[in-house]
Amino acid sequence: MNDVAFQAQPAGLKTEHFDVLIVGAGISGVGGAYHLTHQRPGTSFVVLEALESFGGTWLTHKYPGIRSDSDLYTFGYRFKPWVGAPIATADEIRRYMDEVITENDLGPHIRYGHTIKTASWSGADNLWTVEAVRADTGDTARFTTNFLWMCQGYYRQSQGYTPDWDGLTDFKGAIVHPQTWPDDLDLKGKRVVVIGSGATAATLVPAIAADCEHVTVLQRSPTYFIPGRNANELADTLNELDIDPNWTHEIVRRKILHDQAAFTRRAFDEPEAVKQELLAGVSMFLPQETVAEHFTPRYRPWRQRIAFVPDGDLFQGLASGKASMVTDEIDRFVPEGIRLKSGKTLEADVVITATGFNLNVLGDIDFYIDNEPLVFADTVTYRGMMFTGVPNLVWVFGYFRASWTLRADLVADFVCRLLAHMAARGKKRVTPRLRPQDQDMPLMPWMDPENFNPGYLLRGMHLLPRRGDKPEWQHSQDYWAEKDEIPKVDLDDAAFDYA
Repeated sequence: MNDVAFQAQPAGLKTEHFDVLIVGAGISGVGGAYHLTHQRPGTSFVVLEALESFGGTWLTHKYPGIRSDSDLYTFGYRFKPWVGAPIATADEIRRYMDEVITENDLGPHIRYGHTIKTASWSGADNLWTVEAVRADTGDTARFTTNFLWMCQGYYRQSQGYTPDWDGLTDFKGAIVHPQTWPDDLDLKGKRVVVIGSGATAATLVPAIAADCEHVTVLQRSPTYFIPGRNANELADTLNELDIDPNWTHEIVRRKILHDQAAFTRRAFDEPEAVKQELLAGVSMFLPQETVAEHFTPRYRPWRQRIAFVPDGDLFQGLASGKASMVTDEIDRFVPEGIRLKSGKTLEADVVITATGFNLNVLGDIDFYIDNEPLVFADTVTYRGMMFTGVPNLVWVFGYFRASWTLRADLVADFVCRLLAHMAARGKKRVTPRLRPQDQDMPLMPWMDPENFNPGYLLRGMHLLPRRGDKPEWQHSQDYWAEKDEIPKVDLDDAAFDYA
């Protein structure tokens, strides 16, 4: 794979300049590099990645069973056919990304082991100055760039979120967060409690259940799941007919997106019917009383992300007796395990806190605009990718109800079109600004919590930009609208201030 060595630089601090600087070599950054290469040939660019290799989430997450919770026909890039099973492991996803890097000669553009500390905009020079610390030497590397493309993701890679429960230090066993899974953790014959019931827990539990004495999944409230075969019948048929893989990828991708759009509409228009369909899927594996107690959420479908469970492996583990579900709240940790508010104590040798992550706002980088610290929460978002008062910067923030990469591709098209537009007009700077008709627009939190309310978003909402009540000043989260709207954005609209 493209785990190239850190690129050597001469002793002493020097400044390198690039037309575009991409932050992050995960799914968004690698895709952005591809699009820039093909849509804006001749553009000089560099990708700065803090980790030792590419992949982002698919590199940092080492817990057993790590896999996608989106199908790879839509999570994969539109330009690179996916030929495996719809739900893929981390290793399979990184192999796919490695092929993109190799086939398009992107490796020389990526600098691994570069943790960005500051990004400073100079209006006098129309340049960003970026300073990063190199992992191999500890030295500072300095770059200037005309345009910043933030592809660093939306959560903090270095540390997951674990609530500060009472008595944590009293517990005699090990406490592990999946995001920082130890290489030497041995679960053989252990009593394990997994706290949480989202996509991480659904992935982890089937992978460890066979080794453990027993796994207990402890959840505060139930979650929706979609069980199904890890296969796509349409893709299998087209492959049997020896259809060109590019055609197969596009046809299957469109069919999945069509079905997802219909499902999303129904989740809003007829939530009770969708709820019953989802519960019926789980009931194929588990008794009705178990479904009623542990798998019937209090919220309507799609207010939180719905995890796909390939072949129902989580439910098969529960049915076999190797795992069990407990729906209760934590009172405190005790030496032998976890005491619940019901009074019951769950004894454990290892507790795994699959309790989510911490929101990462612009990579936890210190930003400055003409020497003034940027307070990101004081800005207003332009379509969830640009921000008022922040010049020459685009952030990739993907979809909650569809694959992240769908938006990464759309944003890449927008960036390349914007760069071409600026070049054609001879402009060096573009800054989103509220138009006169927007000045009295009501401003609200980044996302409506009644519409989508995962814990990480609620905990970090105060850090994010605000949204207005007009489509261009919101992050709609609607791929099926944005796939038509973003390509048609009028780059000469008064929302864009050029200089």
